[in-house]
Amino acid sequence: MKKKSQNRYRTEKGGGFIAALAIVAVVLLAIGAYYLFGVSDRQPEKQQVESARTSPGAASGSPQVTPPLPHKAPSSARKKPEYPAVESDLSSVLPEQTAKTEGKGRLAVIIDDMGTSLAEARSLAEIKVPLTFAIIPGLRNDRAVAAYAASKGIETMIHMPMQSKEWPKRRLESNGLLVSMSEEELRGQLNSYFNAVPKAVGANNHMGSEFTEHEGKMRSVLSVLKGRGMFFVDSVTSPRSVGSRIASEMGVKNGRRHVFLDNEQNSTYITSQINQAVKYAKRHGEAIAICHPHPVTIKTLAAVLPGLSSQGITLVTASKLVR
Repeated sequence: MKKKSQNRYRTEKGGGFIAALAIVAVVLLAIGAYYLFGVSDRQPEKQQVESARTSPGAASGSPQVTPPLPHKAPSSARKKPEYPAVESDLSSVLPEQTAKTEGKGRLAVIIDDMGTSLAEARSLAEIKVPLTFAIIPGLRNDRAVAAYAASKGIETMIHMPMQSKEWPKRRLESNGLLVSMSEEELRGQLNSYFNAVPKAVGANNHMGSEFTEHEGKMRSVLSVLKGRGMFFVDSVTSPRSVGSRIASEMGVKNGRRHVFLDNEQNSTYITSQINQAVKYAKRHGEAIAICHPHPVTIKTLAAVLPGLSSQGITLVTASKLVR
């Protein structure tokens, strides 16, 4: 009987142990299910709370905008710019804006040092745009060029040779105007110019960096021009020229050169200078440019000037821009 009792105890003890293990297993399964399903279900909720805490509009209660996913850029950042970042020709990018300036810029191109070659005059006339010839009296073909210009309706001016700061090392025409001349000598020299270019309507200075700085001498010259109803264009070969100021004081119509086109005999340079003159004309309404009848200059003018109207530039003669 004692042995049977011990076996019974062992059976009951073993059964209790198995039951305990089953309970533990159930508990572990329950905990696992909790973390597997319960926590994962609440994770987005936790993220929304953190997002609300860090969003600038959370404190004010303003509606939240869901931020883009980390691996995508905002749509605005992915758009290509409408226009290139660098654009040298704005007319091709903003035609509506450039169109507003069309017709508002006037440009006069004066061809200095005319009178050497009739072929130069013909080549310039073939460009078929308004130009003004500034003829140096005393050159071998001065009268022929002046007559040809008159026959073609091309405006002419007298290109008055004047003393430069480099004179006498720098050559001056024999009929040039010198600071040392008396008023009578100056008048006599000037009157000889009109015989060579009888249809001239104005005058400008050839060289003259020294002469144009002398107020008394310029008054003598301008008084002769005024007596003939002619205008004066200051070539501004010296920044201290008094030509325009004295002309205005004396009631002589006048203007000033704004751009030299061909200080360098290079088509690229000349084109660049023409563009500078165009910009000045658009900004200020008008501009006066001066160049010379060099072969490369004539070729560049022929290539560029006829197309300036499409940029809002009207080519005119020098007489249209003096006041």
